[in-house]
Amino acid sequence: MHAVGKFAASVAGAAAGLVFMIAPGLAQAPAQFEMTKVADNVYSFRFFVHRNMVVVTNDGVIVTDPINPVAAGQMMAEIERLTDKPVKLVIYSHNHWDHISGAKIFKDQGAKVIQHALAAKDTRPSPNVVPADETFSGDKHVVTLGDQTVELIHVGPSHGSGMVVMRLPKQRILHTIDVVTPGRVAFRNMPDFYPQDWIKALRKIEQLEYDTVIPGHGPASAPKTAVVAQREYLEDLTKAVSTAVKTVGNPFAFDKITEVVKTDLRPKYGQWGEFDNWMILNVDRITLEQRIGW
Repeated sequence: MHAVGKFAASVAGAAAGLVFMIAPGLAQAPAQFEMTKVADNVYSFRFFVHRNMVVVTNDGVIVTDPINPVAAGQMMAEIERLTDKPVKLVIYSHNHWDHISGAKIFKDQGAKVIQHALAAKDTRPSPNVVPADETFSGDKHVVTLGDQTVELIHVGPSHGSGMVVMRLPKQRILHTIDVVTPGRVAFRNMPDFYPQDWIKALRKIEQLEYDTVIPGHGPASAPKTAVVAQREYLEDLTKAVSTAVKTVGNPFAFDKITEVVKTDLRPKYGQWGEFDNWMILNVDRITLEQRIGW
């Protein structure tokens, strides 16, 4: 067995130990991994609720956010089923550990790690995070490997530091990571999100040329309309919170404000994931933004 294949096999048992940490309700469930073909030579890999993108070229493989060591080991095993070419490039989307902690297995076989300079500056030290070998500044950086090109587009303040979306011009695919999660309300209290800047970033993303989205969470792929829907949700949420605060008359009465917001948004978004569970947290975040500018 290939040495990397042995490593991948060995981490399967370790996955069970991470299940509770990653998905508290799944402590007794088997490890869940999945590689889904989205287009010719383009795949979405899933580790529980996290996803990344794998691009096979005629000169090696490009891997985006390697998630964590367990996920990366299983991902490597799946890549070996697709091609005998090595992983040569690993691209980090931003600075958060839950997306970028698994690069060591690829680095050990010679892969180069790329990250936006702002993200590299704000990536907190971690024993599992491999520092970037190459950083770039500015709004756009083009990476080419073999017959595939990836455009790394910095969308400005939105989520984390140095957030980039990744466009495959040939396939008209855009990897959106955390800034677009189709069919789900914003994550909990939007940690490290800047809602109004997020809306501006989504407007920039809408102007790009692509037909298909590969998110960092959610389905393996979605149509471009998912980006519009994400922006509209944030805009509608912002307006609904402002109206609800005035109606209730107390900006700290989160339960009452949330009920007013739910009533307002349920016809359009009630079927979205976590609508009832996370709405009070979404409302809290927008309230803070509107009251103190944070």
